[in-house]
Amino acid sequence: MSLWTSGTPGSAQGTTASAQPSGSAKVLPVPPSSAAPPDDGQWTMPAKNVASTRYSELSEITPQNVGNLRVTFTFSVGVNRGQESSPLVIGGTMYVLSPYPNILYALDLTKPGAPLKWQYNPKPEAAAQGVACCDVVNRGPTFADGHVFFNTLDGNVVSVDAETGREAWKTKVGNIHIGETMTMAPLVARGKVFVGNSGGEFGVRGWIQALDQQSGKVAWKAFNTGPDKDVLIGPAFKPFYDMDKGQDLGVTSWPPQAWEQGGGTVWGWLSYDPDLDLLYHGTGNPGPWNADQRPGDNKWTSGIFAREAETGQARWFYQWSPHDLYDWDGINEQILLDMTWQGQPRKVLVRPERNGYVYILDRVTGEVLSAKPFHAITTTTGVDLKTGRLQYIPEKKPEMGKVMRDICPNASGAKDWSPSAYSPKTGLLYMPHTNLCMDEEHMQANYIAGTPYLGSETRMKPGPGGHRGVYTAWDVANERAAWSIKENFPVWSGTLVTAGDVSFYGTMDGWFKAVNARTGEVVWQFKTGSGIIGQPTTYRGPDGRQHVAILSGVGGWPGVVVSADLDPRDGTGALGFLNAMRDLKETTTKGGMLYDFALP
Repeated sequence: MSLWTSGTPGSAQGTTASAQPSGSAKVLPVPPSSAAPPDDGQWTMPAKNVASTRYSELSEITPQNVGNLRVTFTFSVGVNRGQESSPLVIGGTMYVLSPYPNILYALDLTKPGAPLKWQYNPKPEAAAQGVACCDVVNRGPTFADGHVFFNTLDGNVVSVDAETGREAWKTKVGNIHIGETMTMAPLVARGKVFVGNSGGEFGVRGWIQALDQQSGKVAWKAFNTGPDKDVLIGPAFKPFYDMDKGQDLGVTSWPPQAWEQGGGTVWGWLSYDPDLDLLYHGTGNPGPWNADQRPGDNKWTSGIFAREAETGQARWFYQWSPHDLYDWDGINEQILLDMTWQGQPRKVLVRPERNGYVYILDRVTGEVLSAKPFHAITTTTGVDLKTGRLQYIPEKKPEMGKVMRDICPNASGAKDWSPSAYSPKTGLLYMPHTNLCMDEEHMQANYIAGTPYLGSETRMKPGPGGHRGVYTAWDVANERAAWSIKENFPVWSGTLVTAGDVSFYGTMDGWFKAVNARTGEVVWQFKTGSGIIGQPTTYRGPDGRQHVAILSGVGGWPGVVVSADLDPRDGTGALGFLNAMRDLKETTTKGGMLYDFALP
Protein backbone atom coordinates (compact mmCIF):
# COMPACT_ATOMS: atom_id res chain seq x y z
CA MET A 1 0.00 0.00 0.00
CA SER A 2 1.31 3.43 -0.86
CA LEU A 3 1.93 6.07 1.74
CA TRP A 4 -0.48 8.97 1.85
CA THR A 5 -0.71 12.24 3.70
CA SER A 6 -3.32 14.84 4.48
CA GLY A 7 -3.41 18.60 4.78
CA THR A 8 -1.38 21.20 2.97
CA PRO A 9 2.18 20.09 2.12
CA GLY A 10 4.82 22.08 3.93
CA SER A 11 8.29 23.20 3.03
CA ALA A 12 11.47 23.77 4.97
CA GLN A 13 10.50 27.42 5.45
CA GLY A 14 6.75 26.91 5.86
CA THR A 15 4.04 26.92 3.23
CA THR A 16 0.98 29.04 3.72
CA ALA A 17 -2.55 28.03 3.05
CA SER A 18 -5.43 30.15 4.28
CA ALA A 19 -4.44 31.04 7.83
CA GLN A 20 -7.97 32.24 8.60
CA PRO A 21 -10.74 29.63 8.48
CA SER A 22 -12.55 29.93 5.17
CA GLY A 23 -15.79 31.79 5.48
CA SER A 24 -14.90 34.83 7.54
CA ALA A 25 -18.39 34.92 9.06
CA LYS A 26 -17.52 31.87 11.16
CA VAL A 27 -16.88 32.46 14.83
CA LEU A 28 -13.56 30.94 15.85
CA PRO A 29 -13.56 28.29 18.60
CA VAL A 30 -12.65 29.68 22.00
CA PRO A 31 -11.75 28.04 25.31
CA PRO A 32 -14.33 28.29 28.11
CA SER A 33 -13.52 31.32 30.25
CA SER A 34 -13.73 29.29 33.44
CA ALA A 35 -10.92 27.02 32.21
CA ALA A 36 -8.85 29.76 30.57
CA PRO A 37 -9.12 32.89 32.73
CA PRO A 38 -7.71 36.28 31.66
CA ASP A 39 -3.92 36.40 31.49
CA ASP A 40 -2.15 37.94 34.47
CA GLY A 41 1.31 37.67 32.90
CA GLN A 42 2.36 34.65 34.96
CA TRP A 43 2.84 31.03 33.82
CA THR A 44 1.69 28.82 36.69
CA MET A 45 1.30 25.40 35.05
CA PRO A 46 2.83 23.72 31.99
CA ALA A 47 -0.39 23.95 29.95
CA LYS A 48 -0.91 27.64 30.93
CA ASN A 49 -4.48 26.83 32.09
CA VAL A 50 -6.74 23.83 32.73
CA ALA A 51 -8.13 24.13 29.19
CA SER A 52 -4.56 23.34 28.04
CA THR A 53 -4.38 26.12 25.45
CA ARG A 54 -0.75 27.15 26.05
CA TYR A 55 -1.85 30.56 24.78
CA SER A 56 -0.60 33.83 26.26
CA GLU A 57 -2.40 37.14 25.91
CA LEU A 58 0.94 38.96 26.02
CA SER A 59 1.52 40.81 22.76
CA GLU A 60 4.72 42.84 23.13
CA ILE A 61 6.68 40.35 21.01
CA THR A 62 5.45 40.34 17.41
CA PRO A 63 6.58 38.91 14.08
CA GLN A 64 7.94 42.35 13.28
CA ASN A 65 10.18 42.77 16.36
CA VAL A 66 10.89 39.19 17.46
CA GLY A 67 14.17 39.32 15.56
CA ASN A 68 15.47 41.63 18.28
CA LEU A 69 15.14 39.03 21.07
CA ARG A 70 18.27 38.77 23.20
CA VAL A 71 19.37 36.42 25.97
CA THR A 72 18.71 38.00 29.38
CA PHE A 73 20.11 35.20 31.53
CA THR A 74 20.93 31.49 31.54
CA PHE A 75 20.88 28.89 34.29
CA SER A 76 22.38 25.40 34.40
CA VAL A 77 20.25 22.73 36.06
CA GLY A 78 23.34 20.59 36.60
CA VAL A 79 21.84 17.49 34.96
CA ASN A 80 22.64 16.68 31.32
CA ARG A 81 19.66 14.47 30.55
CA GLY A 82 16.47 15.09 28.61
CA GLN A 83 14.91 18.42 29.65
CA GLU A 84 11.17 18.09 28.96
CA SER A 85 9.95 20.40 31.71
CA SER A 86 8.30 23.81 31.48
CA PRO A 87 9.65 26.69 33.60
CA LEU A 88 7.01 28.32 35.80
CA VAL A 89 6.85 32.02 36.69
CA ILE A 90 4.89 33.25 39.70
CA GLY A 91 5.40 36.87 40.69
CA GLY A 92 9.11 37.62 40.68
CA THR A 93 10.24 33.98 40.85
CA MET A 94 10.93 31.36 38.20
CA TYR A 95 10.74 27.67 39.14
CA VAL A 96 12.76 25.13 37.16
CA LEU A 97 12.59 21.36 37.64
CA SER A 98 15.39 19.07 36.51
CA PRO A 99 15.14 15.49 35.22
CA TYR A 100 16.21 12.85 37.75
CA PRO A 101 17.19 13.63 40.51
CA ASN A 102 14.24 16.05 40.16
CA ILE A 103 15.79 19.08 41.83
CA LEU A 104 13.49 22.10 42.04
CA TYR A 105 15.17 25.51 41.69
CA ALA A 106 13.73 28.95 42.49
CA LEU A 107 15.33 31.87 40.62
CA ASP A 108 14.94 35.51 41.67
CA LEU A 109 13.79 37.44 38.60
CA THR A 110 13.92 40.74 40.45
CA LYS A 111 17.73 40.70 40.47
CA PRO A 112 20.21 40.86 37.58
CA GLY A 113 21.05 37.42 36.21
CA ALA A 114 18.17 35.79 38.15
CA PRO A 115 20.30 34.33 40.98
CA LEU A 116 19.25 31.22 42.85
CA LYS A 117 16.89 31.85 45.79
CA TRP A 118 16.72 28.24 46.97
CA GLN A 119 16.72 24.67 45.77
CA TYR A 120 14.88 21.57 46.98
CA ASN A 121 16.26 18.07 46.41
CA PRO A 122 13.75 15.25 47.02
CA LYS A 123 16.56 12.64 46.77
CA PRO A 124 14.66 9.98 44.80
CA GLU A 125 15.84 6.38 44.83
CA ALA A 126 18.68 5.82 42.36
CA ALA A 127 17.18 2.49 41.29
CA ALA A 128 14.33 4.38 39.59
CA GLN A 129 16.69 5.18 36.72
CA GLY A 130 16.87 1.50 35.83
CA VAL A 131 13.14 1.18 35.18
CA ALA A 132 12.64 4.46 33.32
CA CYS A 133 11.47 3.41 29.87
CA CYS A 134 12.65 6.34 27.78
CA ASP A 135 15.10 8.59 29.63
CA VAL A 136 14.76 9.95 33.18
CA VAL A 137 12.64 12.93 32.15
CA ASN A 138 10.09 15.01 34.03
CA ARG A 139 7.39 17.08 32.29
CA GLY A 140 7.23 19.79 34.87
CA PRO A 141 5.88 21.18 38.12
CA THR A 142 2.65 23.09 38.69
CA PHE A 143 1.71 25.86 41.12
CA ALA A 144 -1.36 26.55 43.22
CA ASP A 145 -2.11 28.46 46.42
CA GLY A 146 1.47 29.20 47.40
CA HIS A 147 2.87 25.74 46.71
CA VAL A 148 4.73 24.01 43.89
CA PHE A 149 3.73 20.40 43.17
CA PHE A 150 5.70 17.85 41.18
CA ASN A 151 6.38 14.13 40.77
CA THR A 152 9.64 12.30 41.29
CA LEU A 153 10.91 9.47 39.11
CA ASP A 154 10.65 7.00 42.01
CA GLY A 155 6.92 7.57 42.50
CA ASN A 156 6.54 10.39 45.03
CA VAL A 157 4.31 13.44 44.78
CA VAL A 158 5.78 16.47 46.52
CA SER A 159 4.38 19.80 47.72
CA VAL A 160 6.94 22.56 48.36
CA ASP A 161 6.33 26.00 49.83
CA ALA A 162 6.90 28.34 46.89
CA GLU A 163 8.39 31.10 49.00
CA THR A 164 10.78 29.14 51.22
CA GLY A 165 11.43 25.86 49.41
CA ARG A 166 10.42 23.88 52.48
CA GLU A 167 8.69 20.55 51.94
CA ALA A 168 5.02 20.70 52.92
CA TRP A 169 4.30 17.03 52.26
CA LYS A 170 5.62 14.09 50.28
CA THR A 171 3.41 11.12 49.40
CA LYS A 172 4.61 7.81 47.99
CA VAL A 173 2.17 6.57 45.32
CA GLY A 174 4.32 4.45 42.96
CA ASN A 175 6.45 1.32 43.22
CA ILE A 176 9.65 1.15 41.18
CA HIS A 177 10.09 -2.53 42.04
CA ILE A 178 7.28 -3.46 39.65
CA GLY A 179 8.47 -1.00 37.00
CA GLU A 180 6.39 2.05 37.98
CA THR A 181 7.92 5.48 37.55
CA MET A 182 6.39 8.96 37.35
CA THR A 183 7.27 11.47 34.65
CA MET A 184 4.06 13.44 34.08
CA ALA A 185 3.21 16.94 35.26
CA PRO A 186 0.51 17.05 37.95
CA LEU A 187 -2.69 19.01 37.45
CA VAL A 188 -4.19 20.87 40.42
CA ALA A 189 -7.93 21.63 40.47
CA ARG A 190 -10.81 21.56 42.94
CA GLY A 191 -8.44 21.25 45.87
CA LYS A 192 -6.82 18.10 44.52
CA VAL A 193 -3.53 17.14 42.89
CA PHE A 194 -4.09 14.69 40.03
CA VAL A 195 -1.22 12.36 39.12
CA GLY A 196 -0.63 9.16 37.14
CA ASN A 197 2.02 6.51 36.63
CA SER A 198 4.42 5.51 33.87
CA GLY A 199 5.68 2.03 33.04
CA GLY A 200 3.44 0.46 30.40
CA GLU A 201 6.54 -1.11 28.84
CA PHE A 202 7.09 -2.98 32.13
CA GLY A 203 3.60 -4.46 32.32
CA VAL A 204 2.44 -2.24 35.18
CA ARG A 205 -1.24 -1.57 35.73
CA GLY A 206 -2.13 2.02 34.91
CA TRP A 207 -3.87 4.34 37.35
CA ILE A 208 -4.70 7.93 38.15
CA GLN A 209 -4.90 9.26 41.70
CA ALA A 210 -6.22 12.40 43.36
CA LEU A 211 -4.37 13.70 46.41
CA ASP A 212 -5.69 16.29 48.82
CA GLN A 213 -3.90 19.52 48.00
CA GLN A 214 -3.39 20.50 51.64
CA SER A 215 -2.39 17.18 53.23
CA GLY A 216 -1.17 14.95 50.40
CA LYS A 217 -3.56 12.19 51.46
CA VAL A 218 -5.00 10.06 48.64
CA ALA A 219 -8.63 11.05 48.00
CA TRP A 220 -9.32 8.48 45.29
CA LYS A 221 -7.56 6.09 42.94
CA ALA A 222 -8.87 4.73 39.65
CA PHE A 223 -7.21 1.91 37.72
CA ASN A 224 -7.50 1.76 33.93
CA THR A 225 -7.77 -2.01 33.67
CA GLY A 226 -9.70 -4.52 35.72
CA PRO A 227 -13.21 -4.74 37.18
CA ASP A 228 -15.55 -1.76 37.20
CA LYS A 229 -15.15 -1.18 40.92
CA ASP A 230 -11.39 -0.67 40.45
CA VAL A 231 -11.87 1.58 37.44
CA LEU A 232 -14.47 3.64 39.35
CA ILE A 233 -17.18 2.81 36.84
CA GLY A 234 -20.66 3.06 38.35
CA PRO A 235 -24.20 4.24 37.53
CA ALA A 236 -22.99 7.63 36.24
CA PHE A 237 -20.91 5.99 33.48
CA LYS A 238 -22.58 6.61 30.12
CA PRO A 239 -20.18 6.07 27.19
CA PHE A 240 -21.45 7.23 23.81
CA TYR A 241 -20.51 4.14 21.78
CA ASP A 242 -21.72 0.56 22.16
CA MET A 243 -18.14 -0.75 22.06
CA ASP A 244 -17.54 0.86 25.45
CA LYS A 245 -20.76 -0.37 27.09
CA GLY A 246 -20.96 -3.50 29.25
CA GLN A 247 -20.00 -4.80 32.66
CA ASP A 248 -16.39 -5.29 33.70
CA LEU A 249 -15.02 -4.71 30.19
CA GLY A 250 -11.66 -4.04 31.84
CA VAL A 251 -11.60 -7.78 32.54
CA THR A 252 -13.65 -9.42 29.76
CA SER A 253 -11.86 -7.62 26.90
CA TRP A 254 -8.62 -9.30 27.96
CA PRO A 255 -7.44 -12.91 28.21
CA PRO A 256 -7.77 -14.29 31.77
CA GLN A 257 -5.71 -12.22 34.23
CA ALA A 258 -3.90 -10.36 31.42
CA TRP A 259 -5.38 -7.07 32.63
CA GLU A 260 -3.24 -7.32 35.75
CA GLN A 261 -0.21 -6.42 33.62
CA GLY A 262 -2.26 -4.49 31.10
CA GLY A 263 -0.67 -1.04 31.03
CA GLY A 264 -3.01 1.90 30.49
CA THR A 265 -0.74 4.26 32.41
CA VAL A 266 -1.44 7.99 32.78
CA TRP A 267 1.89 9.61 31.92
CA GLY A 268 0.63 12.44 29.73
CA TRP A 269 -1.64 15.43 29.97
CA LEU A 270 -4.77 16.24 31.96
CA SER A 271 -7.42 18.93 31.38
CA TYR A 272 -10.33 20.08 33.56
CA ASP A 273 -13.65 21.77 32.84
CA PRO A 274 -14.81 23.68 35.95
CA ASP A 275 -18.32 24.18 34.53
CA LEU A 276 -18.89 20.46 33.99
CA ASP A 277 -16.59 19.51 36.90
CA LEU A 278 -14.99 16.90 34.66
CA LEU A 279 -11.36 15.81 34.56
CA TYR A 280 -10.10 14.48 31.22
CA HIS A 281 -7.15 12.10 31.03
CA GLY A 282 -5.76 9.72 28.47
CA THR A 283 -4.65 6.15 29.06
CA GLY A 284 -1.49 4.58 27.71
CA ASN A 285 -0.71 1.52 25.63
CA PRO A 286 -1.72 -2.02 26.64
CA GLY A 287 0.98 -4.50 27.61
CA PRO A 288 2.70 -6.26 26.03
CA TRP A 289 3.33 -4.63 22.65
CA ASN A 290 2.76 -8.07 21.10
CA ALA A 291 -0.98 -7.81 20.45
CA ASP A 292 -1.33 -11.54 19.71
CA GLN A 293 -0.89 -12.18 23.44
CA ARG A 294 -3.89 -10.01 24.38
CA PRO A 295 -6.84 -10.63 22.02
CA GLY A 296 -9.75 -8.26 22.59
CA ASP A 297 -10.22 -4.51 22.82
CA ASN A 298 -8.08 -4.33 25.99
CA LYS A 299 -10.19 -1.82 27.91
CA TRP A 300 -9.50 0.76 29.15
CA THR A 301 -6.16 1.37 27.44
CA SER A 302 -5.25 3.75 24.57
CA GLY A 303 -8.30 5.89 25.26
CA ILE A 304 -9.65 8.84 27.21
CA PHE A 305 -11.75 9.08 30.38
CA ALA A 306 -13.96 11.89 31.59
CA ARG A 307 -14.13 11.62 35.38
CA GLU A 308 -15.84 13.52 38.17
CA ALA A 309 -12.99 15.45 39.75
CA GLU A 310 -14.34 15.13 43.27
CA THR A 311 -14.96 11.37 43.29
CA GLY A 312 -13.05 9.96 40.32
CA GLN A 313 -16.21 8.28 39.06
CA ALA A 314 -16.09 7.77 35.30
CA ARG A 315 -18.68 9.62 33.21
CA TRP A 316 -17.63 8.42 29.76
CA PHE A 317 -14.76 6.74 27.94
CA TYR A 318 -13.67 6.63 24.33
CA GLN A 319 -10.98 4.32 22.94
CA TRP A 320 -8.79 5.97 20.32
CA SER A 321 -7.11 2.71 19.31
CA PRO A 322 -9.01 -0.44 20.39
CA HIS A 323 -6.67 -3.41 20.72
CA ASP A 324 -3.72 -1.09 20.14
CA LEU A 325 -1.44 -2.82 17.65
CA TYR A 326 1.39 -0.31 17.51
CA ASP A 327 2.05 1.19 20.98
CA TRP A 328 0.09 4.31 20.10
CA ASP A 329 -1.01 5.03 23.67
CA GLY A 330 -3.61 7.73 24.24
CA ILE A 331 -1.96 10.23 26.57
CA ASN A 332 -1.68 13.36 24.45
CA GLU A 333 -3.01 16.78 25.38
CA GLN A 334 -6.67 17.70 24.98
CA ILE A 335 -7.57 21.33 24.35
CA LEU A 336 -11.00 22.37 25.66
CA LEU A 337 -12.92 24.65 23.29
CA ASP A 338 -16.45 25.89 22.71
CA MET A 339 -17.43 26.07 19.04
CA THR A 340 -20.26 25.95 16.55
CA TRP A 341 -20.45 22.54 14.94
CA GLN A 342 -22.86 22.02 12.05
CA GLY A 343 -24.84 25.02 13.20
CA GLN A 344 -25.07 24.00 16.84
CA PRO A 345 -23.01 25.15 19.84
CA ARG A 346 -20.88 22.30 21.20
CA LYS A 347 -18.48 21.92 24.08
CA VAL A 348 -15.58 20.03 22.54
CA LEU A 349 -12.09 18.80 23.19
CA VAL A 350 -9.55 18.77 20.38
CA ARG A 351 -6.96 16.04 20.42
CA PRO A 352 -4.11 15.41 17.95
CA GLU A 353 -3.70 11.70 18.56
CA ARG A 354 -0.76 9.36 18.15
CA ASN A 355 -2.68 7.23 15.66
CA GLY A 356 -2.42 10.10 13.15
CA TYR A 357 -5.82 11.80 13.42
CA VAL A 358 -6.91 15.14 14.84
CA TYR A 359 -10.09 14.38 16.79
CA ILE A 360 -12.88 16.72 17.80
CA LEU A 361 -14.95 15.14 20.61
CA ASP A 362 -18.02 16.40 22.38
CA ARG A 363 -16.56 16.69 25.86
CA VAL A 364 -19.99 16.29 27.51
CA THR A 365 -20.82 12.95 25.88
CA GLY A 366 -17.65 11.55 24.30
CA GLU A 367 -19.09 11.55 20.78
CA VAL A 368 -16.54 11.83 17.97
CA LEU A 369 -17.51 14.75 15.75
CA SER A 370 -14.47 14.63 13.50
CA ALA A 371 -11.27 12.64 12.98
CA LYS A 372 -9.02 13.90 10.19
CA PRO A 373 -5.55 12.55 9.33
CA PHE A 374 -2.47 14.75 9.69
CA HIS A 375 0.32 12.20 9.08
CA ALA A 376 1.31 9.53 6.59
CA ILE A 377 -0.90 6.56 7.48
CA THR A 378 -0.56 3.00 6.15
CA THR A 379 -2.21 1.17 9.03
CA THR A 380 -5.80 2.47 9.22
CA THR A 381 -8.37 3.87 6.81
CA GLY A 382 -10.13 6.25 9.19
CA VAL A 383 -12.63 6.39 12.04
CA ASP A 384 -16.21 5.13 11.60
CA LEU A 385 -18.19 8.01 13.11
CA LYS A 386 -21.25 5.79 13.63
CA THR A 387 -19.43 3.28 15.80
CA GLY A 388 -16.49 5.48 16.82
CA ARG A 389 -14.17 2.67 15.86
CA LEU A 390 -10.75 3.09 14.28
CA GLN A 391 -10.57 0.99 11.11
CA TYR A 392 -7.38 -1.07 10.97
CA ILE A 393 -5.94 -2.44 7.72
CA PRO A 394 -5.61 -6.22 8.36
CA GLU A 395 -2.63 -6.58 6.03
CA LYS A 396 -0.60 -4.24 8.25
CA LYS A 397 -1.11 -6.17 11.48
CA PRO A 398 2.26 -7.26 12.96
CA GLU A 399 2.70 -11.01 13.32
CA MET A 400 4.86 -13.40 15.30
CA GLY A 401 8.03 -14.28 13.44
CA LYS A 402 7.36 -11.96 10.48
CA VAL A 403 8.73 -8.48 9.85
CA MET A 404 5.93 -6.07 8.95
CA ARG A 405 7.42 -3.18 7.02
CA ASP A 406 6.37 0.44 6.50
CA ILE A 407 4.09 0.80 9.50
CA CYS A 408 3.05 4.46 9.63
CA PRO A 409 2.80 6.10 12.11
CA ASN A 410 5.50 4.39 14.17
CA ALA A 411 5.35 3.39 17.85
CA SER A 412 5.92 6.94 19.09
CA GLY A 413 2.93 7.93 17.03
CA ALA A 414 2.26 10.67 14.54
CA LYS A 415 2.51 12.94 17.54
CA ASP A 416 3.84 11.95 20.94
CA TRP A 417 3.53 13.78 24.29
CA SER A 418 4.90 17.10 22.92
CA PRO A 419 2.01 19.46 23.63
CA SER A 420 0.22 21.71 21.15
CA ALA A 421 -1.01 25.29 21.60
CA TYR A 422 -4.23 26.94 20.44
CA SER A 423 -4.79 30.60 19.53
CA PRO A 424 -8.36 31.95 19.71
CA LYS A 425 -7.12 34.83 17.52
CA THR A 426 -6.21 32.62 14.56
CA GLY A 427 -8.35 29.55 15.20
CA LEU A 428 -5.26 27.44 14.64
CA LEU A 429 -3.84 24.59 16.70
CA TYR A 430 -0.03 24.57 16.61
CA MET A 431 1.19 20.97 16.66
CA PRO A 432 4.79 19.73 17.08
CA HIS A 433 4.95 16.22 15.67
CA THR A 434 6.92 13.57 13.84
CA ASN A 435 7.10 12.02 10.38
CA LEU A 436 8.22 8.49 11.19
CA CYS A 437 7.41 4.95 10.18
CA MET A 438 8.77 1.60 11.37
CA ASP A 439 9.39 -2.04 10.62
CA GLU A 440 8.21 -4.39 13.39
CA GLU A 441 8.31 -8.05 14.34
CA HIS A 442 6.44 -9.58 17.25
CA MET A 443 7.75 -12.34 19.52
CA GLN A 444 6.72 -13.97 22.78
CA ALA A 445 6.84 -11.73 25.85
CA ASN A 446 7.09 -13.12 29.37
CA TYR A 447 6.12 -11.05 32.37
CA ILE A 448 8.62 -10.64 35.20
CA ALA A 449 7.88 -7.77 37.56
CA GLY A 450 10.21 -4.81 37.06
CA THR A 451 11.55 -5.94 33.68
CA PRO A 452 10.57 -4.93 30.13
CA TYR A 453 7.37 -6.56 28.87
CA LEU A 454 7.31 -5.93 25.13
CA GLY A 455 7.38 -8.93 22.78
CA SER A 456 8.36 -6.72 19.87
CA GLU A 457 11.42 -5.66 17.93
CA THR A 458 11.07 -2.41 16.04
CA ARG A 459 13.19 -0.21 13.82
CA MET A 460 12.05 3.37 13.27
CA LYS A 461 12.75 5.23 10.03
CA PRO A 462 11.91 8.54 8.35
CA GLY A 463 8.47 8.86 6.80
CA PRO A 464 7.62 10.05 3.27
CA GLY A 465 9.92 12.82 2.11
CA GLY A 466 12.80 11.80 4.38
CA HIS A 467 12.32 14.51 7.00
CA ARG A 468 11.55 13.26 10.50
CA GLY A 469 9.66 16.17 12.03
CA VAL A 470 6.87 18.62 11.24
CA TYR A 471 5.42 21.72 12.88
CA THR A 472 1.83 22.11 11.71
CA ALA A 473 -0.82 24.78 12.17
CA TRP A 474 -4.21 23.04 12.09
CA ASP A 475 -7.40 24.91 11.22
CA VAL A 476 -9.76 23.47 13.84
CA ALA A 477 -13.04 24.77 12.37
CA ASN A 478 -12.21 23.60 8.85
CA GLU A 479 -10.48 20.33 9.87
CA ARG A 480 -7.34 20.77 7.80
CA ALA A 481 -3.77 21.98 7.91
CA ALA A 482 -3.26 25.70 7.29
CA TRP A 483 0.51 25.48 6.94
CA SER A 484 3.39 23.31 8.04
CA ILE A 485 7.16 23.40 8.45
CA LYS A 486 9.31 20.37 7.75
CA GLU A 487 12.15 19.65 10.19
CA ASN A 488 15.03 17.21 9.84
CA PHE A 489 14.53 15.67 13.29
CA PRO A 490 11.30 14.84 15.16
CA VAL A 491 9.79 17.97 16.69
CA TRP A 492 9.82 16.73 20.28
CA SER A 493 9.48 20.05 22.09
CA GLY A 494 6.27 21.61 23.29
CA THR A 495 5.04 24.88 21.88
CA LEU A 496 3.19 28.05 22.81
CA VAL A 497 1.40 30.83 20.93
CA THR A 498 0.76 34.45 21.88
CA ALA A 499 -1.65 37.30 21.22
CA GLY A 500 1.26 38.90 19.37
CA ASP A 501 0.76 36.18 16.71
CA VAL A 502 4.05 34.45 17.44
CA SER A 503 4.49 30.76 18.17
CA PHE A 504 7.66 29.22 19.61
CA TYR A 505 9.13 25.71 19.43
CA GLY A 506 12.50 23.98 19.53
CA THR A 507 14.33 21.42 17.42
CA MET A 508 16.38 18.41 18.44
CA ASP A 509 19.52 19.92 16.91
CA GLY A 510 19.21 22.92 19.22
CA TRP A 511 17.36 25.69 17.39
CA PHE A 512 14.77 27.71 19.32
CA LYS A 513 12.42 29.17 16.71
CA ALA A 514 9.77 31.88 16.52
CA VAL A 515 7.16 31.59 13.79
CA ASN A 516 4.58 34.01 12.43
CA ALA A 517 1.46 32.32 13.78
CA ARG A 518 -0.62 33.29 10.75
CA THR A 519 1.74 32.52 7.88
CA GLY A 520 4.20 29.92 9.15
CA GLU A 521 7.22 32.07 8.35
CA VAL A 522 10.18 31.47 10.67
CA VAL A 523 10.95 35.00 11.85
CA TRP A 524 13.70 34.32 14.42
CA GLN A 525 15.88 31.47 15.60
CA PHE A 526 18.58 31.03 18.21
CA LYS A 527 21.06 28.16 18.47
CA THR A 528 21.21 26.74 22.00
CA GLY A 529 23.88 24.44 23.37
CA SER A 530 21.86 21.24 23.07
CA GLY A 531 18.78 19.83 21.39
CA ILE A 532 15.44 21.14 22.65
CA ILE A 533 12.66 18.86 23.88
CA GLY A 534 11.32 21.19 26.58
CA GLN A 535 8.22 23.35 26.76
CA PRO A 536 8.56 27.10 26.19
CA THR A 537 7.11 29.64 28.61
CA THR A 538 6.31 33.33 28.14
CA TYR A 539 5.67 35.79 30.95
CA ARG A 540 5.76 39.43 32.00
CA GLY A 541 8.84 39.92 34.13
CA PRO A 542 9.32 42.26 37.09
CA ASP A 543 10.96 44.60 34.57
CA GLY A 544 7.61 44.95 32.78
CA ARG A 545 8.87 43.24 29.63
CA GLN A 546 7.57 40.09 27.96
CA HIS A 547 10.07 37.24 28.30
CA VAL A 548 10.32 33.79 26.73
CA ALA A 549 12.11 30.90 28.44
CA ILE A 550 13.09 27.41 27.31
CA LEU A 551 15.10 24.50 28.70
CA SER A 552 17.72 23.10 26.33
CA GLY A 553 18.91 19.53 26.83
CA VAL A 554 18.40 16.74 24.32
CA GLY A 555 17.04 13.37 25.43
CA GLY A 556 13.71 11.67 25.76
CA TRP A 557 12.89 8.60 23.68
CA PRO A 558 14.37 9.87 20.38
CA GLY A 559 17.28 11.70 22.00
CA VAL A 560 18.43 9.10 24.50
CA VAL A 561 21.13 8.08 22.02
CA VAL A 562 22.87 11.31 23.10
CA SER A 563 21.74 11.77 26.70
CA ALA A 564 22.56 8.17 27.68
CA ASP A 565 25.52 7.68 25.31
CA LEU A 566 23.95 4.75 23.45
CA ASP A 567 25.75 3.11 20.55
CA PRO A 568 24.13 4.52 17.39
CA ARG A 569 25.09 1.39 15.45
CA ASP A 570 22.45 -0.63 17.29
CA GLY A 571 19.27 0.01 15.31
CA THR A 572 17.13 -1.79 17.91
CA GLY A 573 18.36 0.45 20.75
CA ALA A 574 15.91 2.72 22.57
CA LEU A 575 13.07 0.38 21.53
CA GLY A 576 14.03 0.86 17.90
CA PHE A 577 14.28 4.65 17.86
CA LEU A 578 18.07 4.62 17.34
CA ASN A 579 17.55 3.32 13.83
CA ALA A 580 16.04 6.69 12.89
CA MET A 581 18.37 8.83 15.01
CA ARG A 582 21.87 7.59 14.25
CA ASP A 583 23.04 11.03 13.10
CA LEU A 584 21.79 12.99 16.14
CA LYS A 585 25.17 12.69 17.88
CA GLU A 586 26.72 14.50 14.93
CA THR A 587 24.51 17.57 15.37
CA THR A 588 24.16 18.16 19.13
CA THR A 589 25.53 17.27 22.54
CA LYS A 590 24.20 16.70 26.03
CA GLY A 591 22.82 19.71 27.86
CA GLY A 592 20.88 21.10 30.78
CA MET A 593 20.58 24.85 30.38
CA LEU A 594 17.74 27.32 30.79
CA TYR A 595 17.68 30.26 28.35
CA ASP A 596 15.62 33.39 28.95
CA PHE A 597 14.96 35.97 26.23
CA ALA A 598 13.42 39.45 25.99
CA LEU A 599 13.41 42.44 23.70
CA PRO A 600 16.04 45.13 24.47
